[in-house]
Amino acid sequence: MDRTKRNTDYHNLLQRIVQKSAEIFGDNLTGIYLHGSAVMGCFQAQKSDLDLIFVVEREISDAEKLDFLAYVAEWNGEAPEKGIELSIVRESFCRPFVYPTPFELHFSQAHLKWYQENPQDYVEKMKGVDRDLAAHFTIIERFGTSLYGKPVPRVFGPVPREDYTDSIVSDMEEAKEDILENPVYVILNLCRVLAYLKGGECAGEEPSASMASPEPLILSKKGGGEWGLKFLPQGFRGLIETALVCYRDGTDMTVQAEEGECFAEYMLTEIRKNLEAEPLEMGP
Repeated sequence: MDRTKRNTDYHNLLQRIVQKSAEIFGDNLTGIYLHGSAVMGCFQAQKSDLDLIFVVEREISDAEKLDFLAYVAEWNGEAPEKGIELSIVRESFCRPFVYPTPFELHFSQAHLKWYQENPQDYVEKMKGVDRDLAAHFTIIERFGTSLYGKPVPRVFGPVPREDYTDSIVSDMEEAKEDILENPVYVILNLCRVLAYLKGGECAGEEPSASMASPEPLILSKKGGGEWGLKFLPQGFRGLIETALVCYRDGTDMTVQAEEGECFAEYMLTEIRKNLEAEPLEMGP
């Protein structure tokens, strides 16, 4: 079957993922939660992946991981263009939230070859902690869908602002280099990171003495780009518009090195300025 046609039927795929996962993990499975573009209203089959968090009560064995991953590899072939990205996390690290967050297993299309070539090595080494989970859990709290098991509020505790901030900022540390290889992702993510840090200010609100800090904005990539068109310098408008069009249409984007690096440097400088009140380590 043509992959593009399969992309339109991911709801059926999710149902099968839920059914088989419940069989594999049994009463150890607390819940399965959908996050990312699929729940934020900007899913694009050509550019999006299916983002899932599996929560379990107890540690899972390597044998269970191997059984599960055999199905994940099959499901990944039926998924949207960027495949499936998932993490398995123990419930005790979700509420109260632990940062950086330990995980039992992670999978994404970027790791498919490693898994296929050496499954045992993969399950033995693909565990640890992941700062990205703070961002994923924040999205789940705000927008996520429970596909199976307990509802979101019973599983996920609040993610502290400083943890979420560190998570999204650290993802952009190499933006000046990455923007040439993945311009759509970097441009739109830089926009939504800065929008979050500016909070109420980016909506044209004047900070008042009674405001401890502006209300944060949790935006999708699309929302970040739209924010950028409204609040960033006009000189960057064409770059952001192109990124939004390519994101919408699922097409590739190229940027000139000077233009891309100029945008990334401006955005990283603005991000650093907004971090001064709550300093976090960033790359040079």
